[in-house]
Amino acid sequence: MAAMAAPPPAESPVPPGRCRPSLLAVEPLLFLATVSLGLQGPLATQYLWDRLGAEHGYSDRNSTDSAGCGSGNATADPLRQEVEALVSHWNLYINLGGFFVSLFSVTLFGPWSDSVGRRPALILPAAGMALQTAIYLLVMYLELHVAFFLLGRILSGLTGDYNLILASCFSYVADTSERRARTFRVAILEACLGTAGMVASIGGGQWRKAQGYINPFWLAFAASLAATLYAALFLRESVKQKKAAKLFTLSHYKAVYRLYTAPEHPSSRWKLALYSLAFFLIVTVHFGAKDLYVLYELGFPLCWASDLIGYGSAASYLAYLSSLVGLRLLQLCLEDTWVAEIGLISNIAGLVVISLATTTPLMFTGYGILFLSMAATPVIRSKLSKLVSETEQGALFASVACVEGLCSLVATGVFNSLYPATLHFMRGFPFLFGAIILLIPAAILGWIQIWDSKHDYNHFQDASLSP
Repeated sequence: MAAMAAPPPAESPVPPGRCRPSLLAVEPLLFLATVSLGLQGPLATQYLWDRLGAEHGYSDRNSTDSAGCGSGNATADPLRQEVEALVSHWNLYINLGGFFVSLFSVTLFGPWSDSVGRRPALILPAAGMALQTAIYLLVMYLELHVAFFLLGRILSGLTGDYNLILASCFSYVADTSERRARTFRVAILEACLGTAGMVASIGGGQWRKAQGYINPFWLAFAASLAATLYAALFLRESVKQKKAAKLFTLSHYKAVYRLYTAPEHPSSRWKLALYSLAFFLIVTVHFGAKDLYVLYELGFPLCWASDLIGYGSAASYLAYLSSLVGLRLLQLCLEDTWVAEIGLISNIAGLVVISLATTTPLMFTGYGILFLSMAATPVIRSKLSKLVSETEQGALFASVACVEGLCSLVATGVFNSLYPATLHFMRGFPFLFGAIILLIPAAILGWIQIWDSKHDYNHFQDASLSP
């Protein structure tokens, strides 16, 4: 940053039309938005559990918070299983509604930000998250029907939802980072997700146990509002040469389509597709498992109270930080792809242990084994960004956001449907299913790396033989 005081050299690594990194970074905005999301997710599930349980005559929360539900009859309690399945289905409806809408809005706003700048694509979704939280608060204050949760989710989806914040933040980092440092720079941004999620999980669980749902949701609202104000008033624009552009036009969707049909290099087309498929499978399993952690921990035989749920969520978010440290250390002796493979092994092993967890120590052991599970996604994001030119980064991360929106849609539909369907024979089956799915991206990444190594070797041989 000290180099900013001097004029750039003739061979500047920063592409035309992009800003150099400034002191006003995008990380604070992502931190605030993630705090808001991290507070809302587990608390909303627990609120649905309490609300729907009371409506159906099952009010086990007091005993769960104090002594747990660990009686032998709990596993056969049909009313408890009915409430558990009902909460899972409402999570399905709410997430499907929001993510289906955001799937189209993200791919509209993402390419649009290449012309008008990143800040509008950060202000809109942050404001939408604040609106969603405000509606959730109204549901709790006025005891409105839980279907209003779905309304808030859809309104947030119309403005891009959290996926657009992620896409715009990663585009911002691509605008302001050099290629050789991009993997670690992306990992820092993902570690910011883990830090915020860990703070929100621990604070939210303890706060709900002490004061109920209202006050933690007020903090979630304040965090979303603060993120909106930060983007509007303080964040410096990373797209220097802005230009007017229509928002509602098919050209934005075509920009994403052209990225995969006419890339800069012909050999990049199949790599873009395969890396996107690997990313899709990894993030789908991540979202699907994360949706079920709280419900899995609430049910028999774990029967966790809100404070333990907070610690569990914090442990899952801690993987972002441990993966950042592991990525940095492993990069010293391994190529990025093999670091990602180690991360996938960590993810698979952790999910297998969680699927078999019947005690609290075993559940936390599973969380501990996931310590490198988030190392694969920053590697894939970096690999994708290096397959396109510097001027196509915005369109690229719009397509990645589209993939993430589809991940959320599929994960919510598959895992939230699979969980109640498999309760009668194995409560942890969705986690085992996710571990099996992760074998596919592990094979994809390994095959691409082997192909690249062989191609580079042949190219070197041809070059050495030529006169």
